[in-house]
Amino acid sequence: MTVTKDSIIGEILDADETTAEFFFEIGMHCLGCPASRGESIEQACAVHGTDADALVKKINEHLAGK
Repeated sequence: MTVTKDSIIGEILDADETTAEFFFEIGMHCLGCPASRGESIEQACAVHGTDADALVKKINEHLAGK
């Protein structure tokens, strides 16, 4: 799986739940909420004031190392 800014958070978590730590790091602690699971990485980062490109990079590096 390759993650982009348009990737949906719920789909990422369904594919690999260990990615949750990266969302927790940006302050997104509501991963069980239906609204948050339907958001893209870009949308979540905009709400939480973080860099979507940096988060995408971290997640892809994590997934590549598995």
